[in-house]
Amino acid sequence: MIILPAIDIKDGQCVRLTKGDFATVERVAEDALETALAFQAAGAEWIHMVDLDGAKEGSLKNSPVFLEVVKNTALKVELGGGIRTMESIDYYAEQGISRIIIGSAAISNPELVREAVGKYGSRIAVGIDARNEMVSADGWLTDSGVSYLDLAKRMEAAGVGCIIFTDISKDGTLSGPNLEQLFRINEAVSCDIIASGGIHTIEDIAALKEMGLYGAICGKSIYKGTLSLKDAIAHCAGEQLGK
Repeated sequence: MIILPAIDIKDGQCVRLTKGDFATVERVAEDALETALAFQAAGAEWIHMVDLDGAKEGSLKNSPVFLEVVKNTALKVELGGGIRTMESIDYYAEQGISRIIIGSAAISNPELVREAVGKYGSRIAVGIDARNEMVSADGWLTDSGVSYLDLAKRMEAAGVGCIIFTDISKDGTLSGPNLEQLFRINEAVSCDIIASGGIHTIEDIAALKEMGLYGAICGKSIYKGTLSLKDAIAHCAGEQLGK
């Protein structure tokens, strides 16, 4: 299982939200590039980045921050937030983003997903963010009325190979991931599943690895010090902690 440390960007700053509420914005680091380099030094190969302004407004808002990380680190960047057109996807693909996440557009424009997968294959992922098992969109401000499992099956049928699943009620809470929903989505589709939301300790990482998930996104747990990124990566590599 791969570990993806997270950097969310709002107004050019590294922040975290609690349960997707923009009123809870908290700055967690001084500089995105310095933070990314620290993650790389700890052994990370991937980084998960989100354009919060883009997710809310439906357009690309903090591109220079993400491209600086692409150009100045060896990390593979997974990026989501506001990517709702083929032009946006092409732009980020051409700029070296390794995995591009389609979120809201997966509900409103499934043809975009099919077109993107047809062109970029495994570089396209879909983000499924759910509240009470129903998918939310537009920066988690709109409830779609679509079940997370139904959307996952639709995306699998569209050729998507990777899904990032977030239980919004867990996100930023350090209360542990929603293991039940993660188990259900992992069983429902053949896609690689990346867990997001609520990860707190190394025990959470162990539980997700035991479930056979492809990846886990860790944000607040790293910034608050409840999880060592280095230990999480080592655990997923099968190494003994402290070695």
